[in-house]
Amino acid sequence: MTEVGRVDAGSAVEDHGYRPAPDGVRANMIFSADGAAAFQDRAGPLSCPADQRLLVALRAYADVVLVGAGTARAERYGPVRLSPAHREQRIALGLSEQPPPIAVVSQSGKLPDTMFGSAPPLLITSARSARDNPEVQATPCQVLTCGEDAVDIPDALAQLRDRGLRRVLCEGGPTLLDELVGADLVDELCVTLAPKLAGSQPLGRGTPSTLPAPAGLTLRHLLISEDDYLFLRYGRRL
Repeated sequence: MTEVGRVDAGSAVEDHGYRPAPDGVRANMIFSADGAAAFQDRAGPLSCPADQRLLVALRAYADVVLVGAGTARAERYGPVRLSPAHREQRIALGLSEQPPPIAVVSQSGKLPDTMFGSAPPLLITSARSARDNPEVQATPCQVLTCGEDAVDIPDALAQLRDRGLRRVLCEGGPTLLDELVGADLVDELCVTLAPKLAGSQPLGRGTPSTLPAPAGLTLRHLLISEDDYLFLRYGRRL
């Protein structure tokens, strides 16, 4: 049964059914009403305060945040920061009160300086890149080698699970989400639909999907904000 509700200025969207995170991959994306995943290479212009609060909260419920290097560079990613309330929620969920690490998928090893705080991110790359790329070899990140010539996403998730990082929040970009969908690894999809028109905003490499047919999802809840944003949470169809 789908839960439908409205969220006004005095209500927090993250309090409506997002806790706890699933054991697996939860993807969080924003799209304009005409289907753009970003505007001028950034998701920020599509977002709103409620969406930003939800982004922070979803991070608080995860063991690790997974992101592509292009998105990390475009959005100037930094380490995850938690409020005291989110730390308390993590403890109540049986999680560490420490912020979840960020794991970045990158062949180049080029990460924004903003990502390097007290705890360096995890760098997920291929064996070829780890062997031949001086930038990867010099990185202060913990390096996970997954795949020979290209990053093997299923292997990356398996290695994260081996580290106890079972609740994965994927924040994109579209290319990384495509790879997760193509490997049938998305357990839950949180979508913010922005009441904006963005026009054509090409992102990712545009490789055709290898899925034999679209994968079915079940709508778990739908929230409508007072500024006409839609917040949808889909789960795998059982």
